[in-house]
Parts: sequence; structure tokens; C-alpha cells
Amino acid sequence: MSDKVRWYKRFWNFLKDVRAELKKVTWPAKNEVVSTTVVVIAATIFFGFYLFFMDVIFAWVITQIKSLFG
Repeated sequence: MSDKVRWYKRFWNFLKDVRAELKKVTWPAKNEVVSTTVVVIAATIFFGFYLFFMDVIFAWVITQIKSLFG
């Protein structure tokens, strides 16, 4: 029976520790979050288009090779 009591006490202590650690975190400023988010979105769009066009080019090359030897 004491194990059942202990698990929720341990869980409660864990939550207290989490809260204490979160108070120590240095949170970024809003402008830093916005700027890094814009960079991530721009990079994602760029690499998405890049990979799309590379896929189209490689598919065309493979089709041409297959038509030569097939």
C-alpha cells in the first residue's frame, strides 16, 4: 500500500522539479522567435522546391535512359 502512496508523491515532486527548471530557462525574445521562424519557413520552401525539381529532372533522365536501352 505504501508503494501506491509513494508513486504520486514522486510524481508530485517531479512536477515541482519541472516547474523549478522551467523558471531557470532563458526564453527568447519575440523578435528572435519571429526571425528564426521566418528563416525555417523560407528554408523549408526553398528545399522543397529544390527537391521537387531534382526529382523531376532525375525522373526525366531515368525515362530517357530506359527509352534508349528498353
